[in-house]
Amino acid sequence: MRSGQAAQPAQPVRTATEQLRSEFTPPTGIPLPPTALLPPDDGRWQDRMRVMVRIPVAERPTPELPADRPESGPSVSVPRVLDLTLRIGELLLSGGEGAEDVEAAMLGVAFAYGLARVEPNVTFTLLGISYQPSLTDMPVTMSRTVRRRGTDYTRLAAVYQLVDEITAHKATLEEAYRHLADIRRNRHPYGGWFLTGAAGLLAGAASVLVGGTPIIFVAAALAAMLGDRLAWLLAGRGIPEFYQFAAAAMPAAAMGVVVDRYAEWIPGANNVQASAVITGGLFALLPGRALVAAVQDGLTGFYITASARLLEVMYLVVGIVIGVTLILYAGVSLGTNLNPDQALRAYDHPWVQLLSAMVLTLAFAVLLQCERGVLLLTTVNGGIAWTVYGVLHQQAGGNQVAATAAAAGLVGLFGQLMARYRYVSVLPYVTAAIGPLLPGSATYFGLLALTQKHTDQGFVLLTRAAALALAIAIGVNLGGEIARLALKTPGPAGPRGAAKRTRGF
Repeated sequence: MRSGQAAQPAQPVRTATEQLRSEFTPPTGIPLPPTALLPPDDGRWQDRMRVMVRIPVAERPTPELPADRPESGPSVSVPRVLDLTLRIGELLLSGGEGAEDVEAAMLGVAFAYGLARVEPNVTFTLLGISYQPSLTDMPVTMSRTVRRRGTDYTRLAAVYQLVDEITAHKATLEEAYRHLADIRRNRHPYGGWFLTGAAGLLAGAASVLVGGTPIIFVAAALAAMLGDRLAWLLAGRGIPEFYQFAAAAMPAAAMGVVVDRYAEWIPGANNVQASAVITGGLFALLPGRALVAAVQDGLTGFYITASARLLEVMYLVVGIVIGVTLILYAGVSLGTNLNPDQALRAYDHPWVQLLSAMVLTLAFAVLLQCERGVLLLTTVNGGIAWTVYGVLHQQAGGNQVAATAAAAGLVGLFGQLMARYRYVSVLPYVTAAIGPLLPGSATYFGLLALTQKHTDQGFVLLTRAAALALAIAIGVNLGGEIARLALKTPGPAGPRGAAKRTRGF
């Protein structure tokens, strides 16, 4: 050792076991500042809250509240904030919003009022939230049951606007309560008979989409309107939704049987036209909204809610199947000549189909109670979806499931871009736009084949219908994820918990 040079401490010799253990993450984890996970606070509360909801409670950053705000921090009434949060989450969940977005909105509201150590919990019918001021304090826990569900995307947009105001610190607690009360009192933008006319327009446009004539358009519209009023009647009597769907499906099937039975009296009517009537009626009933929400919840890690939503879809579809099958059995017994082989004959008139798809989307958006300012953009999105599907499947001869998934992906992409531009829910821009892609024809012909004891053909067609439905749901979700990747916010964004690779264990 040279003089003047400090002695170096001897390095301990590590065994092979210690060296192997050092290559793994320690049991306590690798500390990471929570603020590094969050996108910047630039108004996109959805981005920040989706990340924050995955951060453990003890690691969340402290809310930065305005200095001139008296209702914040320790002085805020915790039970009232939690109650407001639950009420907002209830409106979102009952309106069909995905579980992840509901949790993000609930956390955003609580965080805006200074409650960082909050754990929201969303399931299909129960909302819960827990707040623990510190590790030594008892938590405050509240819950709320979602008993009624209704589709009103205008109300959904109003709730999102309220959450925007709260997260931007523009609404006090009392103002938020008053705004929420106004949202609950607001009437639907479209009345019951207007919705019945929209259901008829949707069914008529769907019948033209698959080859119907103007007379068949009228027949399908009348059948759908009759089914809609019958469902309203049962709903007013408190009959479960399962029976409402079964009853609503019967008039369309009966009208198809009548058209086939008296085809010689109807100009231009034939077996294809009878099938178009029934297919149009099914388009107005298939639960595409619930299916998309179910798949979205499953892909984002909310498996309990996803399972419940899928079970709801199954019950509704079974109700439709029972209603249509009963009428088809009666029709076959009376000697109608409905032919399941018509499923193999494609109808290809691009401009007529494009116009029908856009009218179908517009009617669907009205049924979903979308805002009037959203109708045009949603209609255009549906037209784009049908154009992509027609080019890939009918013109290029591509696989039907793949073409449907690609078209649904564009619906999800454009819908997410529109929603992000306006800071609102993506549902109004997406749900109606997938209407032309719903597997109405495959469902009908599958049921018809089973009715006529063509079991193998029936199961093949019903399996195709299920594959198309899943392709729509997955495509919409994938398009939304692609939009989120493309719209990068400055700063690093943390991964969502459901996106982690589990490696099978």
